[in-house]
Amino acid sequence: MINNLLSPYKVDKTERRPDAAIFVSGSGSNAECLLETREKLGGTWVPSVIVTDFPEKSRAAEIARRFDLPLAALSIKEFYLQHGEKSITLFTEAGRRIRELWTGELRKQLAQYDIAFGILAGFVSLSNITGDFPCLNVHPGDLTLEEDGRRVLAGLHAIPIENAILRGLTTLRSSVILAQPYTGAGGEMDSGPVLGVSPSCEIDMMGADVGRLRETAAARPSRKPSGGYKDLLEAIALHNQERLKSRGDWVVFPPVVADFASGRFGHDPEGCLCYNEDGRWIRIRTIEYSPSGRKLII
Repeated sequence: MINNLLSPYKVDKTERRPDAAIFVSGSGSNAECLLETREKLGGTWVPSVIVTDFPEKSRAAEIARRFDLPLAALSIKEFYLQHGEKSITLFTEAGRRIRELWTGELRKQLAQYDIAFGILAGFVSLSNITGDFPCLNVHPGDLTLEEDGRRVLAGLHAIPIENAILRGLTTLRSSVILAQPYTGAGGEMDSGPVLGVSPSCEIDMMGADVGRLRETAAARPSRKPSGGYKDLLEAIALHNQERLKSRGDWVVFPPVVADFASGRFGHDPEGCLCYNEDGRWIRIRTIEYSPSGRKLII
């Protein structure tokens, strides 16, 4: 049992259920899964608003209408254009300055809601809104895999899956983390506690072999072209990212959010992740969530 536990987010049982903002950039399938399963998992949280950075292409408005929720929309593409930048980037000083301005405008829209935590359900734009309140993010890679203290499957978009393939791994997992503020790159956002992982999902190599895909990676230009590489490795990674949604994201994300909202996650004075099981705080590395239940990984 862990004494003197400090929790990054804990809900007093006598208080009402905490409100969550759901952030969506694309199809919103993860958001829909969370909203559809919320009551089945105890209804420990309440959705307060759907937030989108890409109102032009996302299904955020449709999902907001379906679940009778307000919508907060702030196009990051238009915001950058209005501030003289054609590219949505964090790799330049101007790009980072505009991102902070955009985040400030988003904060103004969200100020009217009593948000206890955020759910990044396929949210593309890195934002330091993660420093305003806890934000849970689902990631297409097993973030418990480390090499020399570094998480080898961190990164944005399908990069974790590409790295898993190139390393010769045969399975994937989805991870749910507490997202961290960024400093200009993407890796540090993936450095937070890994609250949960999904069961392993076999990688579909679509008939290709690792050697060929390593050659493909080696032949790529130093900078990713607009619109992607459009090569075999990228195609296989995107295919597996889509497969991982139903086999990984939708298995682990809803119960982690439910447990987090009910105050079952915390950390001890040394900063180690802890989980409250049957009234006892237990120091853990993470939890594997599967349809059959939870398995604490110590």
